[in-house]
Amino acid sequence: MSPFDLSGRCAIVTGANTGIGQAIAAGLAAAGADIIGVGRSPMAETAGQVAATGRVFHSLLADLSQMEEVRILIERASALRPHPDILVNNAGIIRRADTIDFTEEDWDAVMDTNLKSAFFLCQSFAKMAIAAQMPAKIINIASLLSFQGGIRVPSYTAAKSGLAGLTRLMANEWALRGINVNAIAPGYVETNNTTALRADAERNADILKRIPAGRWARADDMAGAAVFLASRASDYVHGTILPVDGGWLAR
Repeated sequence: MSPFDLSGRCAIVTGANTGIGQAIAAGLAAAGADIIGVGRSPMAETAGQVAATGRVFHSLLADLSQMEEVRILIERASALRPHPDILVNNAGIIRRADTIDFTEEDWDAVMDTNLKSAFFLCQSFAKMAIAAQMPAKIINIASLLSFQGGIRVPSYTAAKSGLAGLTRLMANEWALRGINVNAIAPGYVETNNTTALRADAERNADILKRIPAGRWARADDMAGAAVFLASRASDYVHGTILPVDGGWLAR
């Protein structure tokens, strides 16, 4: 059997209705996993992509900015499919403004969705896996701004830097419990979150100049890394932040 085969596995993927989350859900399904997609809006398109691979898709509507929904999400997911063993923390938002003008509202909105909810989902998922004495994989979606500062996105930078740190911390604590915790750091990807950047001709040109691969990433460029980190092939990989960035950080 291929070490990348996910047959018999089940993945919870947050933010699965579009973009990177949708592409990762479809990629994990193509490798054999059933999917529990979590999103704030219906996920019919993602469901169709997963069904095309012959795998099962369960839809779970939730607003991860609300802690009461975060607290019960793993329990709700387990009711749909007992003992899901892969968690992909992808849900995220972004707010852009000059740091000197950045509001508390925009700070809290991003931190709650991108960092706080991810931490408590990891905690709930790990408790479930440990109680079941079940090996499991957690994949957090970090960012290039887990390594760099960026501009005009202070809460996003803080959240993604924090998520990288938490990924390492949880790997340290849970490796002996059979839980691998790693992260993917996407480069500049064609998603809803980057629409404003791609519409800015000067910024778009500057970004493209620095990417050795010569193009923005597509969402499905993240799927292979997710399959690797979810599979037996990564059983000895703990606490890694894996850039999938077309060479951006190497430049």
